[in-house]
Amino acid sequence: MKVSRRLVTYVVLLLIAITAMVWLRNYMIRSLSKSNEERDLEEILASGELNVVTDYNSIGYFVSGDTVRGFQLEMMQALESEWGIEVNLFLENSLEDNVKGLHKQRYDLIARSIPVNTELRERVAFTIPITLNKQVLVQRKAEFNDGVEPIRQHLNLAKKVIHVASNSPAILRLDNLSHEIGDTIFIVEDPRYEVEQLVMMVAAGDIDFTVCDEQVALRLIHTLPEIDTDTDISFTQLESWAVRAGSPMLLDSLNNWLTRFKETKTFQRLHEKYYGAVG
Repeated sequence: MKVSRRLVTYVVLLLIAITAMVWLRNYMIRSLSKSNEERDLEEILASGELNVVTDYNSIGYFVSGDTVRGFQLEMMQALESEWGIEVNLFLENSLEDNVKGLHKQRYDLIARSIPVNTELRERVAFTIPITLNKQVLVQRKAEFNDGVEPIRQHLNLAKKVIHVASNSPAILRLDNLSHEIGDTIFIVEDPRYEVEQLVMMVAAGDIDFTVCDEQVALRLIHTLPEIDTDTDISFTQLESWAVRAGSPMLLDSLNNWLTRFKETKTFQRLHEKYYGAVG
């Protein structure tokens, strides 16, 4: 009789252990599945938070005195007010790191001036265009460069060394330009400095060339009279924000909001404040 009771007790405990193991396994599978799900609009609204990454520059996000300002910052404030959620804004200058963070779901949105191109279209989903811009060659004026006149023809960039920030969107354009002129353009990716620092290095004579967005260049030229930015490297480009391809509802909602917001006087004033009057 005692043996039977022990056997029953053993069987009951075994069944409890097996049940617990099965429950734990199913729980882990559900948790893993949930963690691998793409965060889309429904999950974002449920959390009450939108994780956004932007870069630090003299247009998008910057410190002026004791105040933080910027086009992207004010766009996020407008979106935050419209959607009634909290925008967590992260600063990270590398576009490549932005994209990686998007895929790892650290960020839901990359809100910076991203030139729309086919290479990036394979990795992210772009919103409707927000701004227009183009890339320009930054070099020194003749009076600050021992009388050497600035380059105006792309063919004269052959064998020249151009410094850019690591993973800069300008790299793709420079590679294409090298093919167009049928000669080598030496591209040096600098992991230490961002584009505005490189522009300052051109002005100081530390390097000869870099590439910069025209709108950023126009703001810097007022404090750096040594630089010349009159040589275009690209045609006018569309610039957009980016989300994961697996967040179609977020993309659609952002596009709807942008379409409406771009027609408002608030956006027109905002654009004129940082870029000039809307064309």
